[in-house]
Amino acid sequence: MDPLLVITNSEAGTSDEERLAPALAVLRERASVEVASTSKPGELDGVLHRAGSRRIVVAGGDGSLHAVVSALHRRRELKDAVLGLIPLGTGNDFARGTGLPLEPAEAARVVLAGAPRPMDLVVDEVGEVVVNNVHVGAGAEASRRGAAWKNRLGSLGFGPVNLGRLGYPIGAVRTAIDPPTVRLRVEVDGEVACDVDEPVLMVAVGNGPSVGGGTRLTPEADPFDGRLDVMISRSTGPLARVLYGLRLGSATHHHRDDVTYLRGERVSVSGGPFWCSADGEIYGPERQRTWRVETTAYHLLLPRDRDRD
Repeated sequence: MDPLLVITNSEAGTSDEERLAPALAVLRERASVEVASTSKPGELDGVLHRAGSRRIVVAGGDGSLHAVVSALHRRRELKDAVLGLIPLGTGNDFARGTGLPLEPAEAARVVLAGAPRPMDLVVDEVGEVVVNNVHVGAGAEASRRGAAWKNRLGSLGFGPVNLGRLGYPIGAVRTAIDPPTVRLRVEVDGEVACDVDEPVLMVAVGNGPSVGGGTRLTPEADPFDGRLDVMISRSTGPLARVLYGLRLGSATHHHRDDVTYLRGERVSVSGGPFWCSADGEIYGPERQRTWRVETTAYHLLLPRDRDRD
């Protein structure tokens, strides 16, 4: 077995360390393992620089995977990378969408015995990447508020059972009560899907299906199909928002008359100003962004039975 470099987030806290310990024990049964903790881009670059031929394993959530994939992409080392993922985050939406087990020790066994599978990646016009999902409008505002609540509540609890996972639901509820609306022009593969004459509740561009710990925002998205799923919600009225929220819970919101659901390879959003939430990372305000899918951008170790899906 090739030696492994396990990259963790040094700011994740003791609960993640406790959850990681059984996974490391599994890995060390069959491989030489070094654990490197990073919290800043410079630290991560330094770790990747000395990775050599070792296989990289990300121990963390969507944000940790985003950071490593982004750094490798920036270093032009992503195309040949085969990554492992041990989910430790509160959401782990990308792991859910790929069929990875969420229990760390089981995920470690996939690192040892899984099959590398080519993965799609979302890349914007300035070279920033999205591993799972990027959304604009109410979804981004919910993420902004949810991240703040996650930080406040993350220290309350014991071990893996803490209140941090309530952050995103709280952010979603607060946003549902007082949601932003934005006026945007959305183009999918050059065709106008929405224009600025109609207010929009939110726009989501999905490589994976879920956000926020299992909410299937782009429920038909597949990170293996070479396409981006685009969901545009015009559910801006009070009753429409409530009904949209109820359908969102059952992942049937994209069938509403005031929701447009499309697939394509390139998505442009302009207007606003608007905030974006990309794999939980918030940036903005923006006036224009374009995202495109990059197929076979890297390989991820997945359960071998996933190949039969």
